[in-house]
Amino acid sequence: MNLFDGIALFDEGKKCFTDFQLPDADLRLWEQFFAPGESDHYFRLLQETTPWAQHRRRIYEKWMPDPRLTAWYGIGSTNEWTPELLDIKARVEQESGIRFNSVLLNYYRDGQDSVSWHSDTLPSSGKHHAIASVTFGERRVFKVRHKRDKDFKVLDIPLTHGSFLLMGETMQDHYEHHVPKSSRKIGPRINLTFRVEK
Repeated sequence: MNLFDGIALFDEGKKCFTDFQLPDADLRLWEQFFAPGESDHYFRLLQETTPWAQHRRRIYEKWMPDPRLTAWYGIGSTNEWTPELLDIKARVEQESGIRFNSVLLNYYRDGQDSVSWHSDTLPSSGKHHAIASVTFGERRVFKVRHKRDKDFKVLDIPLTHGSFLLMGETMQDHYEHHVPKSSRKIGPRINLTFRVEK
């Protein structure tokens, strides 16, 4: 018998759908899009089998390690799509009606791993596309702010185990997002962002 049989590994929240109805962009959230059991399965499998790497980037005059681990599949990658990644991709494609050709996996090992305020980079086509973000593991807060509207109240969106967040085509043009550090002792989170790179 598995130690975790019958025990929820993470707080998966309530099964519900939210359309945030943002000015200038679409942002939609499905909580428990993946059932608790399959979310546990995907989390364990991705944690153990993904070729995680810690990259470095130049910040001012120093090269600093990214505060998380990543892996890339799709356009420009030598990593082969796994059956599980293709299954997850098919599920979000069916719901969104969008075909994705690449995915970036982020592994937040604990509360000290994070991502700073940013908008995702422009694909080579020169046009932003929708991004499908899937979370397995620990709940983390996903913050959203408008780039120009200073009266826009920053959104704090808790992304839970098995959730699916869809950012529309214009999201990166008008908004930035951020996963802050947490002082709490928390477990790891794996985030998959499915993209159109062309």
